[in-house]
Amino acid sequence: MKRRNFIKASSIITLPVFFNGFGISAIARSAFSNGFDGDNDKILVLVQLRGGNDTLNTVIPLDQYGNLSKVRSNIMIPANNVIKLNDQVGLHPSMTKMKSIWDDGKLNIIRGAGYPNQNRSHFRSTDIWNTGSAADEQLTTGWMGRYFAQDHGDYPTNYPNAEHEAPFAITIGSAASETCQGLVSNYSIAVNDASNAGELFEGEWDTTPNNCYGEELNFVRETIRQSNAYANVVSDAFEKGSNKTTEYADDNRLAGQFKTVARLISGGLKTKLYVVNLGGFDTHSGQVEGGDPKTGVHATLLKTLSDAIYAFQDDLRLLGVEERVMGLTYSEFGRRIKSNDSYGTDHGSAVDLFVFGSCVNPQLTGDNPEVGEDVGRTEAMPMQYDFRSVYGSLLLDWFGASEDSIRNILYEDFERIPIVKGCSTTATEPDLEPNAFSMEIEPNPVFSTALLRFESLDEHVRISIFNELGAEVEVLSNRKFIEGKHEIDFDTSRFKPGVYYIRMMNSQRQKTKRFVKM
Repeated sequence: MKRRNFIKASSIITLPVFFNGFGISAIARSAFSNGFDGDNDKILVLVQLRGGNDTLNTVIPLDQYGNLSKVRSNIMIPANNVIKLNDQVGLHPSMTKMKSIWDDGKLNIIRGAGYPNQNRSHFRSTDIWNTGSAADEQLTTGWMGRYFAQDHGDYPTNYPNAEHEAPFAITIGSAASETCQGLVSNYSIAVNDASNAGELFEGEWDTTPNNCYGEELNFVRETIRQSNAYANVVSDAFEKGSNKTTEYADDNRLAGQFKTVARLISGGLKTKLYVVNLGGFDTHSGQVEGGDPKTGVHATLLKTLSDAIYAFQDDLRLLGVEERVMGLTYSEFGRRIKSNDSYGTDHGSAVDLFVFGSCVNPQLTGDNPEVGEDVGRTEAMPMQYDFRSVYGSLLLDWFGASEDSIRNILYEDFERIPIVKGCSTTATEPDLEPNAFSMEIEPNPVFSTALLRFESLDEHVRISIFNELGAEVEVLSNRKFIEGKHEIDFDTSRFKPGVYYIRMMNSQRQKTKRFVKM
């Protein structure tokens, strides 16, 4: 494809003035430093699964199958059709290609990623995941936008330039991803599909008013100039690049996005982040079809996802660039444990994440959720890992950011998760098999008081209680414990009857345990 044709077929637009109502004035350089490694050639691909994926029918906890099938019998995958990863965990039968990635040692599955005080609104929860905020925090910048701003706080002024001629990030679609929103401008440009217009008109006037309106006009004109300059760089890379796999299916809309990403990478584009997306996961009804849980909307979506990631990974291998690229799926929340009468599932809490690439630590990270015999009406998979720790671990071990900068970008209680193996940019890799907490609650069910028994190393431990909606209702302890066995009595008399979870965490370990208040 020729450069002009690529530009016409792709809308490459960044209009910072229209993002989040920001003004036009320039900003000072960020106070963060030493976070962006310009010599690091690593690339991250974010895969947004819009709508809230049903984790429990995607990564199926076989050791909880009996109780799980009782509360979602109308959508539950038959046990003999589950693709087993091991005796405890399996995949939806549509995900045969994902099983191949697992067998190749190129997949890490993170169990139960979420955040305290889960918001089950699509809009708010998506905003939380994209900005990397707490549930009670309203941020107007994206988590990757803050990362890029550490050493490029003056963006977009004088960009692109000789040192940074490529866009920092590219979103495949019609709008730049909010994950890349900076204080003034979005660090991502949007590369649209063939049905949209391309190169932007820069204007032909010689002067502008000497007032605030003139400043805004100049800013918009500069942004258009920047977008067109980036369009030329991107189209050059597209011309130089290629795809080598035959696995991309023409009718797979996600595979088409991955195909563009792989071609741009092979063409030498020095872009750090790509964002692709797949919608349709809001499966309140019709999640399965015709009484056959193996078919339906969700099965089609999971096959689309699985096949697309496999094709992309195969392309990267054939192109000889797979050790530079890592991918991460995310969704705004999972679904509830109980299915509904419409052969679907309603908004839940935590969700499993797929991290894929030849440099991942290939394992199941975290435990299967506990499914009791008394599942609450609104109960969902509880949080094991704070999603911001997933982001932070990739920034640390993939992009080479410092822990101090990650705590500034994301949150103070960052927990390093062993996601990257063998290709880490850090001097020391995390413990790839950290010791899990040993934890017991007696009695369970609880009537008024209970005893928590656990073992710890010589470490700081935070212990919290969450309700079935994912709200943190009490912090039992947040202090350092000496190495050994410990006991904590806790009073539940003020709690309403229902399902609760105790979560323990330190800088590199966590554990979630379910209990019932009678």
